[in-house]
Amino acid sequence: MAFGALYFIGVFLSLGVGSYFIIEDLGLGDPLRVVNQFMIYYLAFDMVFRYMLQKMPVTNIKPLLYLPFKKSQVVYYSLGKTIVSFFNWSHAFFFVPFSIVLLTKDYGITNILGWHLGLMALIYCNNFINVLVNNKNNIFYFIAGIFFVLGASQYNGWFDITAYTGPLFDKLYDIPVSAIIPWALLLGLFGFSFNYFKKNMYLDAGLATKKSEAKTENLDWLNRFGNLGTFLKNDIKLIKRNKRSKTSVIMSFAFMFYGLLFFTGAVETYQGPVWGIFAGIFCSGGFLFSFGQFVPSWDSSYYPLMMSQNIRYREYLDSKWYLIIIATLVSTILCAFYIFIAGWQAYLAIIVGAIYNIGVNSYLVLWGGAYIKTPIDLTSNKKAFGDKQAFNAKTLLLTIPKLVLPLIIFAIGYYLVNPITGYLLVALSGILGFVFKNKVFELIERIYKKEKYKTLAAYKQKG
Repeated sequence: MAFGALYFIGVFLSLGVGSYFIIEDLGLGDPLRVVNQFMIYYLAFDMVFRYMLQKMPVTNIKPLLYLPFKKSQVVYYSLGKTIVSFFNWSHAFFFVPFSIVLLTKDYGITNILGWHLGLMALIYCNNFINVLVNNKNNIFYFIAGIFFVLGASQYNGWFDITAYTGPLFDKLYDIPVSAIIPWALLLGLFGFSFNYFKKNMYLDAGLATKKSEAKTENLDWLNRFGNLGTFLKNDIKLIKRNKRSKTSVIMSFAFMFYGLLFFTGAVETYQGPVWGIFAGIFCSGGFLFSFGQFVPSWDSSYYPLMMSQNIRYREYLDSKWYLIIIATLVSTILCAFYIFIAGWQAYLAIIVGAIYNIGVNSYLVLWGGAYIKTPIDLTSNKKAFGDKQAFNAKTLLLTIPKLVLPLIIFAIGYYLVNPITGYLLVALSGILGFVFKNKVFELIERIYKKEKYKTLAAYKQKG
């Protein structure tokens, strides 16, 4: 988590210092106006990112029942914890350097101060909106869907939302006193959040045992696959019923748009031919990386029980492998929109990346999972992007054939012969891996058996 925070701080700081000069060199216009034009998407991405990762404030009120605390004090404390969240103050690493650069370029001090304060208020508005809609998936999907449609409409030239929102952000600079409006909105959201939680904080609901209606799903059509079908049914139910596994599916869907940075020329550094394969592996392998790398941690809550049954490791691993393959094929099909955005060559890179994921990376994530002994809390999104214990010497070494090796193979074919040869060599690597599936699985099965008791001991540890 610390490395992730440092990474985003570094990204924000680099953009804060360099955005003005990058925009100026590209000749896009006034850098401040350009940033304001796309600020609506910045705020939208911030909201989506918060929903997926920001931990909501939780206060254990039982110890407070014996103390002379008012409801309002408890609510103030809980909401106050969100104000000092990393998701709020991290934005300062972009806006403060960018504002300083603007001041050195003779922009008005009062105007910059009004613009800065107004945007800071909007960042905190996102904070309280996220608090209110947290765990309301329908609202989140609706908001995210709207901005996705708006972004696609602008890209295709159908409708440009920035033509209407950009001038609103410009007003924060042109008329500094207008910063009062987002601050008034922020105070309104805080007051609404405070009243909402104070109204709903009563003991009958807060301390009562929660009851929910149990729903059963037979998925009888999987019975024809024997024990393999049983494991697949468990995995499908796990994904549908738990917050953490649902987040992995959302993340894998988001991976499909990673190629926009590579195939559209959005980032100049990524325009080299070799980077296309890198993007293809990520676009098709989102589920493979977000779900597959935590096998068998997904089953940590009942792993000891499962290991006491007469179950073959091979059947267990096969079920995970088939689930990963199905998700990879679905992602590859859904990525067909790149044909219209970036052409056939971009989609060819995705297809080749999918073949490599199926024939090589699918084995490597299962192999690496044997060394990741971190139990997963299925009811929480905490550490949804990984855990520090998931990184060790063995898993890091396995990263080389996952991501570096296909780039080297493609580069050899591309630079020594032609691009088609590069694609063929990467695809051939995946096909060869598929041919030797049984041999590879025998090796992985032996590793899982060797690590079995270490894994069981790790899952029993608390904290």
